Amino acid sequence: MNNSTLKTCFALGAAALMPVNAYAALPGAELSLWWAVPFAGILLSIALGPLLFAHFWHRNYGKIALMWALLCAIPLYVFFDSTTSTQAIAHALIGDYIPFIIFVGSLYIVAGGIHLRGSFVGKPGLNTFFLFIGAILANLMGTTGAAMLLIRPLIEANKKRKYQMHTYIFFIFIVANIAGSLTPLGDPPLFLGFLRGVTFFWTAEHLWEVTGIAVGLLLLVYFILDNLLFRKELKNNPSVAEVKEKVPFGVEGAINFVLLAGIIGAVLLSGFWKTGVEYHILGVHYALESVVRDCIFITAAVLSLLLTRKEYREANQFSWEPILEVGKLFFGIFVTIVPVLEMLRAGHSGAFAPVVSLVTGADGQPVNAAYFWLTGMLSSFLDNAPTYLAFFNLAGGDPQLLMGAEAHTLMAISMGAVFMGAMTYIGNAPNFMVVSIVQNRGIKMPTFFGYMIWSYGILIPVFLMLTVLFLM
Repeated sequence: MNNSTLKTCFALGAAALMPVNAYAALPGAELSLWWAVPFAGILLSIALGPLLFAHFWHRNYGKIALMWALLCAIPLYVFFDSTTSTQAIAHALIGDYIPFIIFVGSLYIVAGGIHLRGSFVGKPGLNTFFLFIGAILANLMGTTGAAMLLIRPLIEANKKRKYQMHTYIFFIFIVANIAGSLTPLGDPPLFLGFLRGVTFFWTAEHLWEVTGIAVGLLLLVYFILDNLLFRKELKNNPSVAEVKEKVPFGVEGAINFVLLAGIIGAVLLSGFWKTGVEYHILGVHYALESVVRDCIFITAAVLSLLLTRKEYREANQFSWEPILEVGKLFFGIFVTIVPVLEMLRAGHSGAFAPVVSLVTGADGQPVNAAYFWLTGMLSSFLDNAPTYLAFFNLAGGDPQLLMGAEAHTLMAISMGAVFMGAMTYIGNAPNFMVVSIVQNRGIKMPTFFGYMIWSYGILIPVFLMLTVLFLM
C-alpha cells in the first residue's frame, strides 16, 4: 500500500469519525456509528479471545482492554478539544468506573471473608434452596453481595458432581440478576432511579408479581433439570450423594456480616442524605455523601482483610484474580462505552434514532413492550445503569408521572435493565465475577456465545410470556 493510498484511507476514516460541528460537550447527535467500533471490539475480544487464543488472552486481556480504550480515547482528543475529551473520559472513570470498582471490590473482599461451614451435598433440593435464598438476599445486599456470599459454598456443595455447569448458569440468571429487582439495593439501575425520585418501595410494590413468576419458573426448570442430571450421575457414581464426614453447620468470619451491613447502610445513606456540598474534578460533580459512601466501602474492605482470619479465606479458596479481571476488562468497557451512551442519550437525534423511535407509538403513547425489550437488549451489552437512565429520560424523566399514570413504562424499563443483565457475561458485574471464581476452581463454563445459547434458549421464552402478561 503506497503513501497516497494510506492518506486516502486516513482521510476517509477521519471524515467518518468527524462530527459536523464542534460543541462544548460531546455531541451525541453528531457521532456516527464508527465511534462504536472500539466498544464492539472489546466485546468481541471478550467473546472470542478465550475461545480462539485462550493462552494469549489469559496472559494479556488487560493489555487488550487498554488497547481498545486507547483506540476510543485518542480519536476523542484528535477530533474534539482537550477539555471536552477529558471531561467525557473523566465522567466515565471518576464518575462511574471508580465508584463501581470500589463498590464491587469491597463486596468481593467482605463476602470472601465469610465461610459457611457444613456437610453440603449438591442434591437438587439443596441446590434449589441455595438459589432461592440467593434470590431473597439479592434484594437485601445487592446481586453482587448475594452472589459473592453464596457462590463459594455452592461450589463446595457440588464439588463431587460431574454435571455442575448448569447450576452456575442458573445462579447467574437468578441470584446475580433477575431476583435483585425488588429494592434499590438490588441492582445499580434501580438505585439510580431511587436517587432520581422513585420511592424506595415502588419497585417491590410493582415488580413483586412479575419477579416472583420469573424466579419461580426458573427455579422449577432448574430443579427438574438438576434432578434428571443427578439421577444420571447416581447410576454411575452412587457416592455422589454420600457424606464422608459430618460437619456441623456454622458461619466463620461473622464479623464480615457487620461490615456488609455497613456497606448496605452506606448505599442507603448516599441516597437519603443530601449535604449540598459538591467537589468538582475535571468537570465531574462529586457529592460529599458519595465521598463518604466510598470511604465507608474502602474502610469495610480494609477492616475485613485485617479482622478475618487467614484460614477462612483459604477455606473459600479466595483469590484476587476474579476482581482483577473485572477491574481490567470493565476499565476498557467504561471508556469505550462513552460515545455509545452519548449516541443513545441523543435519542431521536442520534445514530440510534431508528431504535429509539420504536418505543413511541403512532398516537404518541409509550410502547411498554418495546421499552422492556430495547432497555433489556441494550443492557445485555452496555452498562445497565446508564442504559436505564437513558430510557428513563426518554420516557420523560418525571418520577411522579412514571410512578403514577405511566407506571407500566417505568416497570418495563426496570424489568429490562435488571432482568436482561442475565443475557450475557457482561450484562451485570457479578456475572463475570461468578464465572471467574468458578473457572478458578477448575470448573468448565460456557464460552461467551455458549452462555448466550443457554440464556436465549431459557430466558427468552420466559420474557416473552412476561411481556404478554404484564406489558401488552
